[in-house]
Amino acid sequence: MSIESGSEQAKAPKKSGAPDIGTPRRTKEIIAKHGFSFKKSLGQNFLIDGNVLNNIVAAAELDEHKGALEIGPGIGSLTQKLAETAGKVTAIEIDQRLIPILAEVLADKPDVTVVHGDVLKLDLQELFQQQFSNCTGVSVVANLPYYVTTPILMKLLEQRLPLQHIVVMIQKEVAERMAAKPGGKEYGSLSVAVQYYCVPQLVCTVPHTVFIPQPNVDSAVIKLTVRDKPAVDVPDEDYFFRVVQASFAQRRKTLANNLTAFIGKERREELTAMLNRIGIDPGRRGETLSLDEFALLSTSLHEAGWNR
Repeated sequence: MSIESGSEQAKAPKKSGAPDIGTPRRTKEIIAKHGFSFKKSLGQNFLIDGNVLNNIVAAAELDEHKGALEIGPGIGSLTQKLAETAGKVTAIEIDQRLIPILAEVLADKPDVTVVHGDVLKLDLQELFQQQFSNCTGVSVVANLPYYVTTPILMKLLEQRLPLQHIVVMIQKEVAERMAAKPGGKEYGSLSVAVQYYCVPQLVCTVPHTVFIPQPNVDSAVIKLTVRDKPAVDVPDEDYFFRVVQASFAQRRKTLANNLTAFIGKERREELTAMLNRIGIDPGRRGETLSLDEFALLSTSLHEAGWNR
């Protein structure tokens, strides 16, 4: 295993026969040995269930020619499993205290690199070029901290990284929102944003009891298969997402009311006429619109010049 911080790189010594990290006993041993204390501010919850770890890795469809990017490896339970399947594993860890622990427990994994840094601040395009240039495909596979799930995922998607899959364990409620279909209470702007870039699939639910420490809610593993191109064509992507956000601004309000606040009260009658013309009932709510309808709506508003 190698450790990187900036331009520096150091090789950890190799060893073999390391036991599985992702078990209650081994995790507790590692924590006790290093005197590690959890930081709530970093959302640290270590997975201690081998079956769940195996399910996550299997969903990523990795092989010896593919790479895996892990975000927040913790003490390396998932990293260890990824290294047994992928040809290259790069893990980004923000907590400096975990770097020497990872160097020790992953010392027998020469194809693992740990980068010390904040994924939201790193240049991921450069990281991909440095770490995965010889891979036939790359997937993100991670147990993401709840508090930064959405910012991390949106950065991965908006930067158009060359990804095949994103397989992550996140809060169950958030996973359900990402995979939701139009018409339900879970469907919202996050559903549209994720499905614009990806095809979502819920892999499994994960009880809070298989973590140390235990979070207050259950988790879920979601697999996002990254589309070759966005699900719909729009003339202005930023404007498309602004229209989507405006449509969900107040969920109990009709589409016409939410969009009137977006484009201005003086255009209310024009808006109603436009919605009727494109076949979208002004009395509907945003949660009932499909991606195709949002594309039609944003394109029509954009062509009308209503670009507030």
